[in-house]
Amino acid sequence: MALSLILGVFAFGVSSAQEIDFGVKGGVNFAKLTGDDVEDADGRTGFHVGLTGEYMFNDTFGLQGEVVYSTQGLQSETTIAGQNFERVIKLDYINVPVLAKFYIADSGFSIDAGPQIGFLVNDKDEINGEIVNEELNAETIDLSVGGGLAYKFKEGTSLEGFNVSARYMIGLSNVYKDNDTFGDDITNSNLQISLGYKF
Repeated sequence: MALSLILGVFAFGVSSAQEIDFGVKGGVNFAKLTGDDVEDADGRTGFHVGLTGEYMFNDTFGLQGEVVYSTQGLQSETTIAGQNFERVIKLDYINVPVLAKFYIADSGFSIDAGPQIGFLVNDKDEINGEIVNEELNAETIDLSVGGGLAYKFKEGTSLEGFNVSARYMIGLSNVYKDNDTFGDDITNSNLQISLGYKF
């Protein structure tokens, strides 16, 4: 079903390409896993980079789809036998959000909200930079929802085409299922700060 949705969005994009503003984006992630078993762990600071496409229905409402590589997970510190260890769980996804964009008059600001589906591409457990587990059996599909605020620089200005955004996504599905290390209530959360450019 997820593949059908992506193919449908792609087909729509091809048929309406002349009406879609395509672009690129990148920025920093402040990701975290939430749940009882990881409540004392820190978030993982990472990055995201990808492609965007925005279709405007009118001057105040649009729809934006993205395909973004996103590094997520957590990190924690522990002391064993007097030695300090840093553990990093790396969960990387190809995220595909579809966001409604509600523009505030002609200010350039928009309020964005919508769902996201993530496809797992990396699942590693590292201690002090050494891989101790190549796979923690994370779920291959991750569902989340969220939104944020964006600003698009106006036409005719020196920064025309650029945009900035802040977005917070909250996981709806469990990251791990039937895992011996983690419980079944672990979900992703991610704060993204992005800089983009629309061609």
